[in-house]
Parts: sequence; structure tokens; C-alpha cells
Amino acid sequence: MEEALDLYAERKGQTIDTENLNALERQLFEAQIEAMREIVDEHQELIDAEGIGFKGFIPAVFARLVNERFAEKVGDLANTKVTAPVDIVRNRKATPDEWERNVLESKFLATDWERGKPFFEEVEKNGKPAFRMLIPEYYSASCLSCHGQPKGEVDVTGYPKEGGAEGDLAGAISITLFR
Repeated sequence: MEEALDLYAERKGQTIDTENLNALERQLFEAQIEAMREIVDEHQELIDAEGIGFKGFIPAVFARLVNERFAEKVGDLANTKVTAPVDIVRNRKATPDEWERNVLESKFLATDWERGKPFFEEVEKNGKPAFRMLIPEYYSASCLSCHGQPKGEVDVTGYPKEGGAEGDLAGAISITLFR
């Protein structure tokens, strides 16, 4: 875990003070770190395999697997998910729920929405009060080999490209904390 925290501090220019986390924050933090470790460990042989050009263990797959493992550990307390506008979702498990779809369409795709600004509110989910947050993600240059032009051309993963451009909304990270 120390290596991950050091890497975060190096990339973000700030540290995470794990000493001052309350019991719930520590439980969620440790569950997320544990989920990431487990998924990497389970796929280490593939990750380290030599002579394979495309391994299929892309960031979206890693995120989905980590989010599913995190839910196994603390799903009654919190959930995380990567989602996207309905017209560009590749995996049905990433399909936005009604709340996510509404935020994606009415906020993140609106021309006057501040780029990168997350949206959050207190709502009910699955009959329980919850704090929900959606954080927009945008295509970077490295995303475009699979999600860029020409639209419809099949990429290395076997999916048709979305025709996206650098800076277009690619999706969002959805976080739910149950009360």
C-alpha cells in the first residue's frame, strides 16, 4: 500500500493522510486497496506474459473487476462503478442507472457545464439514503486508438470505435456512499 500512496503523492503533488481516517473511511480505503491488490495478483501471469501484443487487461477491465471486488467487500456501505453515456457504453454492466444517465445527459454533456466538475447529491438508492457522486472522465490521446476515428471501425478489442476526440466526455466514475 505504501508504494501506491507514494505513487499517488508523486503524481498528484499531495499525500493521503491515512492516519486521520475515521473507522468507516479506513474500512473503505483498505477494501479498495485490497480489491486492487487481489485483481492484480489474480491477473499477474497475464500482465507479465511476454510476446503477447494485446492482453485485454485494459484500464476499463481493471476498473470493473476492482469495483466488483470492492462491492463484494463493502457493498452494503459503498459502491463504485465506471459508467458512460448510453450511446457509448460497451459493457452492459457499465450501463448508467437512471440517476447516472440524468447527470450525464443534463450536466456533463451540457455546453455550459464546467469541464471536470463532479456532481453530487443526497438521494435514495435501493431504498436507502445515499450520497452519490459522479466524476466526469474525458478521452485522452491514448484512448483514441480504441475510441477514436473512424467511427464504426473495429478496434483491437473487437468493438466498433465511438468516433471520440481528445477531450470528449468518455464516461464517469460513479460513487455511492450509503447512509
